[in-house]
Amino acid sequence: MRIAKLSPGGFQGIQPGRLAQWSRRLVSILALCASLAALALIMESQYGHFLYGESLEQSGDALADAGSNEGRDISALSAAEENRYRTLSGFVANRYRVSQDVAYDLVRVAHRAGNELQLDPLLIIAVIAIESRFNPIAESVAGAKGLMQIIPKYHFDKLDQFGGEKAVYDPAANIQVGAQILKEYLRLTGNLGSALQMYAGALGDTEDQYTRKVLNEKGRLQQALSSQAVARTPAPAAVRTASARTHVSGLPLD
Repeated sequence: MRIAKLSPGGFQGIQPGRLAQWSRRLVSILALCASLAALALIMESQYGHFLYGESLEQSGDALADAGSNEGRDISALSAAEENRYRTLSGFVANRYRVSQDVAYDLVRVAHRAGNELQLDPLLIIAVIAIESRFNPIAESVAGAKGLMQIIPKYHFDKLDQFGGEKAVYDPAANIQVGAQILKEYLRLTGNLGSALQMYAGALGDTEDQYTRKVLNEKGRLQQALSSQAVARTPAPAAVRTASARTHVSGLPLD
């Protein structure tokens, strides 16, 4: 082993290669220290109020305000749509023998997809009814799957955003993808009847049987909403007054 001796002339006895190696290590250590110092300055500049607790209370208040505003928006929307969702899900549950809770969730998902794509939610619900009768694991001999009977090999691009082909059995993903397909066909054809026939793979059907089935079902959904609205409408004041003044025999008092 060679031992370095310090003298007025510098280090003696150190091999040139070893000295160069130590120099490189020293430079690397200094560069690392400089990088850490710079990083600390950046963190303090950007997030110092969180690191040191400054303005933490103000930040919490801002998040609380945002959450309360969002909660009010959601509550207002739910209150406005609750009767509509309940009416439609009740109709679906009774007609197709499915759980009321499941029907309610599917109705809400259909409305969300319809609102996002500017597509009538009742049309989406009607297509689900005709395609699968609200059976999320329905599968046809042609390979169409799920609520809206999507054939995965034709729509891999749309299913990818939900995790791939298996998402076709996820009710929310299936409805979203099915609605996207229907909207795409509407853009291509510019006609609802043609879009529906294309969706069913029945463009050659000159009688448009599929379109009639879907639109008839959509009409039933609309009728259920209309009937419920009439049932909730209070009677006019004159009618209520006359009823109140009717004798127990059923004849007016005067």
